Amino acid sequence: MTKALETTDVASMYTSKRPDILHDFTNGPKRQSMTTHILICDDSALARKQMARALPAGLADDILFAADGQEALTILRERKADLLFLDLNMPELDGYGVLEHIRKEDLPVLTIVVSGDIQPEARERVRKLGAIDFIKKPTETGIVTRLLEEYGFYRPGELEQAALQDTNLKTKSVKGPEISVSLNDYLQEIANVAMGRSSDLLARLLKVFVKQPIPKVAFIANSELHMAISAAQRDDDYSAVCQGFTGAGLAGEALLLFEDASFQQMADLLHYDVQEGAAVNVEVLMDMSSILFGAFLNGIGDQLDLKLGLGHPTVLGQHRPINELLDHHSKQEEQLLCIEISYTIENHDIHCDMLILLTEDSVPFLEKRLEYLVD
Repeated sequence: MTKALETTDVASMYTSKRPDILHDFTNGPKRQSMTTHILICDDSALARKQMARALPAGLADDILFAADGQEALTILRERKADLLFLDLNMPELDGYGVLEHIRKEDLPVLTIVVSGDIQPEARERVRKLGAIDFIKKPTETGIVTRLLEEYGFYRPGELEQAALQDTNLKTKSVKGPEISVSLNDYLQEIANVAMGRSSDLLARLLKVFVKQPIPKVAFIANSELHMAISAAQRDDDYSAVCQGFTGAGLAGEALLLFEDASFQQMADLLHYDVQEGAAVNVEVLMDMSSILFGAFLNGIGDQLDLKLGLGHPTVLGQHRPINELLDHHSKQEEQLLCIEISYTIENHDIHCDMLILLTEDSVPFLEKRLEYLVD
């Protein structure tokens, strides 16, 4: 957890946005009402469910959910929420856009960002846009509780004691629609968290900001792989490196497709003495795969409570169209569970696509893990 604002700044936001809150600079913010209306905004059903479960018991009598930024703004404009837990990486209107609207429209809500994007620059940007704090995914009840207590939304024992004295409060339950989670949604969310780790490592090493896409998850036939991925929609030539991995119940390979036009800029960011040539291109490929594969696969393994064994990285080919680089897959009949992430570096013309290709035999293991999480 990282403090986003100074205490006096938070106090100012409380008193300006929430007229029902009185602030005592000695004892912290004090609510006149016992109820805090909470909105959780995340495009992932799994993330919404995890965030709701991380809240301390008895904190709110109802929780609202939004699956995208526009839906969240509709709820906020109707003054239905006091506290917003906001994801950053969403389609259409992302978390940054929501924060900009909250500030521009002076909407009376306090926002805590909950994101897999843990880059230092991401934290700094949301702080400047008015978020009071930042929680990294996956959420943990202990961290959430301490944060809410720090900002005066929760006092241990206070609501529990009220429940003993109020029969109406005792019968209240969390409102809102039941959240169902599909395998695709589960994989997209764990990929989002793992992507945050790999982007953070890349950002720190290169001192850049990595734009976070929304991971794409789909079952794809081997023969159709090159037609389905985003890189195939561009006419550029690519170079590729692959690395196999295995674990108890999980197996597949990671592929990095690096756009040829990006090599020189990446070599410059990596501070190579020589920035052009075949040998340099191979070195860039190997360095990038080491950074991205290692952090991403470790992030996947940690979330699945699984130790992944990694094979040796292998260059598949250089300066060729996508369909040629993926030719060895087109000759196999197996269905693949494909996770695709397209990395771009802000203010640089650098593009690469990472594919995580899971075998069909991995699906039963993943389904059991999902069942355990959402039970």
